[in-house]
Amino acid sequence: MEFFKLTKRFNDEEDGAVTVDWVVLTAAIVGLGVAVITSVRNGVTSLGANISERVEGYITN
Repeated sequence: MEFFKLTKRFNDEEDGAVTVDWVVLTAAIVGLGVAVITSVRNGVTSLGANISERVEGYITN
């Protein structure tokens, strides 16, 4: 009988639910950020190289 009371009390507790929600939400945001950085990295590197070449061209002329 004591086990059933303990189980019911455990199921009724919701104190840690918000923490779990925040952990999952934060992990999703970090994962999305990593995915965006990974997909944009090559384009940004190429653009930076083009800008660098143009600036060097203006400085030498």
